[in-house]
Amino acid sequence: MAATTQQPVVRRHIAAEARRPVDVVWAVARIALGWIFLWAFLDKTFGWGFATPAGKAWIAGGSPTTGFLKGAGENALGGFFAGLAGQAWVDWLFMAGLLGIGAALVLGVGLRVAAIAGGLLMVLMWAAALPLDTNPFLDDHLVYAIVLAGLALADAGTALGLGKLPIVRRNAWLR
Repeated sequence: MAATTQQPVVRRHIAAEARRPVDVVWAVARIALGWIFLWAFLDKTFGWGFATPAGKAWIAGGSPTTGFLKGAGENALGGFFAGLAGQAWVDWLFMAGLLGIGAALVLGVGLRVAAIAGGLLMVLMWAAALPLDTNPFLDDHLVYAIVLAGLALADAGTALGLGKLPIVRRNAWLR
């Protein structure tokens, strides 16, 4: 008589799936950074009075890029960046970037695209601010760019996000 072994039945619910603590930390960092991008979009669009007064809101005819880029006029690359300030295509590209990057991070989909676009945006904003006032090289823009790369590399959309959806898993550009 041959001996048989029975394999235990393993049942797992997606909601009850065990996560490593580091996955949750990356997910919270992803959502927090996403909110920073989304908030910048919302405040610049509607002028809720935090960084953008109502009179300078995008919907009131204000330019979301003018303040930052005109302020860069005296910096090392200021002439280049100040020349971009207030141009409609720059405003639209900047605002689409804020919205797209923020939504991708909060939802946990498109992190690779968001990391590239957001990293580029952060490096450009860092370059516009050169030379830095408080540090000879590093500021929050570069730190955000590094975190964006980490989020994409850690596949941070799978924890507390939509990154586990079958359509996302099948399409690499949605990860």
